[in-house]
Amino acid sequence: MFVIDSLIVKFALIGVLGIGAQWIAWRINRPAIALMLAAGIIAGPVLGIINPDDDLQGLLEPIVKLAVAVILFEGGLTLNFADLRHAGKGVLRLVILGVPIGWALGTAAVYCGAGLSLGVSALFGGILVVTGPTVIGPMLRSLRVGNRVRDILKWEGIVNDPIGALLAVAIFAAIQYGQTHGNVDLAEVVFNVIGATYLAGLMGALLGWGITWLFPRGYVPEFLKAPVLLVTVIAGFVGADLIMHESGLVTVTVMGLVMANRPMFSSRALRRFKEDLTVLLISGVFILLAATLDWETIQKFQGRFIIFLILLLFFVRPITVLLSLLGSDVPWRERIFIGWIAPRGIVAIAVTSLFAIRLVDLGYDRADALVPLVFAVVIVTILAHGFSAGYVARLL
Repeated sequence: MFVIDSLIVKFALIGVLGIGAQWIAWRINRPAIALMLAAGIIAGPVLGIINPDDDLQGLLEPIVKLAVAVILFEGGLTLNFADLRHAGKGVLRLVILGVPIGWALGTAAVYCGAGLSLGVSALFGGILVVTGPTVIGPMLRSLRVGNRVRDILKWEGIVNDPIGALLAVAIFAAIQYGQTHGNVDLAEVVFNVIGATYLAGLMGALLGWGITWLFPRGYVPEFLKAPVLLVTVIAGFVGADLIMHESGLVTVTVMGLVMANRPMFSSRALRRFKEDLTVLLISGVFILLAATLDWETIQKFQGRFIIFLILLLFFVRPITVLLSLLGSDVPWRERIFIGWIAPRGIVAIAVTSLFAIRLVDLGYDRADALVPLVFAVVIVTILAHGFSAGYVARLL
């Protein structure tokens, strides 16, 4: 094991590893996320150079959450309603029908395959409805697929990320309420979550409208536009998160969506700033999260978890997509391809890690198994879908 005491050296190393992995991935035309995960694991549990829990202590969680907020906002900025001309019905079905179907099937897979308790399985099943826009975006750039497939996967990934996080919030609230009061008042839990989601979405819409009203009218000078935008995103995320945990993800996504569909006359420098910032944040967060793994956590991975991973890849995702798109105008070949592509990324790891700690504090048996399980899901889906997507696209 190598020991480096200087925190500034470790920050520099995280940057070098993250950007270096992305450059190598570009050169060899392979998924960047897979190489970043490998770099983080080597620097973390293998060599012991980076230990985020000790190095950053209580700062790791807020750093990751703020980074995810900026990444989802940038994703929302890519959601132009014009893209929905051919993909709108498919996206709507995958959100309205796909989320409950995927949640039910995911919960059953965790409960039967991984052998976790029903409450923990339901929470993790909710998180599994996310499909990782930070992974799908780079993957789609290297694929030759039609616009409809591209738009469906892009919209589904960005829209479902906050939905999956809120599902986990609702289920955790139900678990916590049941432990405190002895029974679960489902109506109260649902009302609270829906109310917080509405307020978070409204806040995001107002912030997005405000920025697109201020910028074109010259109320913010050109050199301050990027900083003002970044600070507004962070403030909106934190403000909504104070209402209910993880609802800030809705705020930043809606804010990006509103800005993407209103004229802003932003400069090229502003667009490049948000893109460059997102690349840096994705690189750093993936290295940090991969480095948080330790041998004790890895050893909690059990052989039966493989059954769950097989169910997730070949049962949960394909059936969710095929049932959701049944009777739609999306051709069968495109449905099959969409049913195969579902890599998970930063949001799945960040949200699962957060709730795993809270469930352990509540005394839930085997809740600590969620951390190795979510890393297994991210690694397996990235490798399986990232390295096979081109082949499957050509085959279909």
